[in-house]
Amino acid sequence: MRLTVFGATGGVGQEIVRQALTAGHKVTAVVRDPARLTVTGEGLEVFRADVRDPEAVRPAVTGRDAVLSGLGARNRGDAARGLATELTRGVLRAMDAEGARRLLVVSAAPVGPEPADSPFFDRALLGVVGRVLRDVYTDLTAMEAELAASATDWTSVRPPRLTNKPVTGRYRKVVGGSPRSGRMIGRADVAHAMLGMIDDRDTVRRGVGVAY
Repeated sequence: MRLTVFGATGGVGQEIVRQALTAGHKVTAVVRDPARLTVTGEGLEVFRADVRDPEAVRPAVTGRDAVLSGLGARNRGDAARGLATELTRGVLRAMDAEGARRLLVVSAAPVGPEPADSPFFDRALLGVVGRVLRDVYTDLTAMEAELAASATDWTSVRPPRLTNKPVTGRYRKVVGGSPRSGRMIGRADVAHAMLGMIDDRDTVRRGVGVAY
């Protein structure tokens, strides 16, 4: 497949690029600073652009089989300014202009519904985290609203706390919900899950919770 990856210098983004290349896909990595992209390999195209300019990134999404995004706020200040929403809006506009359809993005577990049988401790922990990272989740909720209003075949992948654990391929996935007591997952496994969902029609225009 021909894939485009936004946020390719981030933790999840670099894993998407690395695993996609290993699987034999052709990958266009859209970055602002190519020096920050440490992944190399046959089939990789590095495309330098500011995602906030849809016209600049249109060539990067033309004719691609899927677009995957690890874009997001790096700190609470960026989140308060709605950075994830702004950047994703740029991607959506570029895709709409080029007729590109399949889009998978990274969101976060608290944006989705809480499991009905969630233990009290998990509910209490989620409440604390939600207050501390309120701006982050407000930004991601607005980002998902942009997805819902778009014409793309989007999937929002919602992990809990991210770690740097190597890829295992062993995690739980809940379409339209979150795994019970799912408290963490490795960035590499988030990337693995996203690549595995590209052709999964059950995840189209749905949020998907992933966790160990």
